[in-house]
Amino acid sequence: MEVTDMTAVELSAAIRDGQVTAVEAAEEMLARIEERDGIYNCYVTVDREGALAQARAVQEKIDAGELTGPLAGVPVAIKDNLCTEGLLTTCASRMLENFVPTYTAEAVMNLRRAGAVILGKTNMDEFAMGSTTETSAYGVTRNPWNPAHVPGGSSGGSAAAVAAGECCFALGSDTGGSIRQPAAYCGMVGMKPTYGTVSRYGLIAYGSSLDQIGPLTKDVTDCAAVLEAISSYDKKDSTSVKRQDTDFTSALVEDVQGLRIGIPNDYLGEGLDAEVRAAVLQAAEELARSGAVVERFDLSLVEYAIPAYYTIAAAEASSNLERFDGIKYGYRTKEYTGLHNMYKKSRSEGFGEEVKRRIMLGSFVLSSGYYDAYYLKALRVKALIKKAFDEAFAKYDVILGPVAPTTAPRLGESLADPIKMYLGDIYTIAVNLAGLPGISLPCGKDRNGLPIGLQLIGDCFQEKKLIRAAYTYEKSRGPFGIGPGTEKQDGRTGGIPS
Repeated sequence: MEVTDMTAVELSAAIRDGQVTAVEAAEEMLARIEERDGIYNCYVTVDREGALAQARAVQEKIDAGELTGPLAGVPVAIKDNLCTEGLLTTCASRMLENFVPTYTAEAVMNLRRAGAVILGKTNMDEFAMGSTTETSAYGVTRNPWNPAHVPGGSSGGSAAAVAAGECCFALGSDTGGSIRQPAAYCGMVGMKPTYGTVSRYGLIAYGSSLDQIGPLTKDVTDCAAVLEAISSYDKKDSTSVKRQDTDFTSALVEDVQGLRIGIPNDYLGEGLDAEVRAAVLQAAEELARSGAVVERFDLSLVEYAIPAYYTIAAAEASSNLERFDGIKYGYRTKEYTGLHNMYKKSRSEGFGEEVKRRIMLGSFVLSSGYYDAYYLKALRVKALIKKAFDEAFAKYDVILGPVAPTTAPRLGESLADPIKMYLGDIYTIAVNLAGLPGISLPCGKDRNGLPIGLQLIGDCFQEKKLIRAAYTYEKSRGPFGIGPGTEKQDGRTGGIPS
């Protein structure tokens, strides 16, 4: 088996056993990037020399017995909104086109401590605002299952890189589904942990009360191993939570006997594609055959999640992005008259259309006369949504549903209708509003061969239940395949254009 086809855990074991070195693994992955990234555009920055230097240092520690974990020597890609010292971090925006941080995000540091080798920074929707990775200043990313389709967003570059075999796993960030939705579109496993489980230090903020870093991987085993590595209490992050139960790999057990699973009727109604609905219900039946107790129920307030989310997220975005003014760092317009004109022209030229749209919306809902009518009302709805989930989790261990209403749309379709793009987040955003963990994993393909995603949602700090349910389903489902390499596992081609 080629290095690029291995899971992270498989590759790390092969490196420890001496079948391949960390340097050879990095070289093979860099060669795959050179071969394929011209098609998919997964990366904004590839750090070839830095990756090889890391790999040599990691191999020495592996040989000395200092690194024995399941990620040692494994090549990883990092979403380009996670700061990396000495390495360009752009948020896929012209505003930060020359920004090189002087520090590294805590989640990335945790991966380095685990011995992972950072290949580079992946493409994304600008400042994580989008659902398709089409708002990037560095061009669109394409879905490895079919390059005419989007990979999802905003962590589309990370998901596509894993699917294309251009890294073993990747980190993304999830504000309203930005890990789970691209994982679904690209046939990967993606997890948004409970808010506070992974430090947000070094994550360039979009919506501070909603953002959370998480893994995008080839299977559930890798997901558990990566989540275990990046989870830690961090005093540099005021929202970080001290947890004693972050041994997530212990939940890799094929057992859902007696697990209570609820399927919200609200998630199966109007707007859901028939093929997606059928695949999700078939996955529920598979879990029921494995011993889970599966029931349908009504989850209230689903229809209010999107307006509440976009009100809160836009408000926080307008506040967080206020710092990008062309003064201390970032893009500054070349011609201006006076300070106010410099601010105006720098922000107008540096930000893209979608970012400006959300800044304007956020500034509006926070303005005098509208703060109570929109922002405070959205916060009250957020509290009601959390209460509705609390009531559901009093009865169920896991909530099951789709990740997105459809499979990956074609390039250009979503940007033509931003409201339709926002509605595509209907099944994912409530998880962020309530601070819950959620996992996405593939459960089938549509008539065009595009992956369909299954979402499992848990109560706060119940990631282990999600991992156990996802692992059991994955074992029952069998191999799914990854993008262009899929033909080696299930007989279909991955859609590389001829």
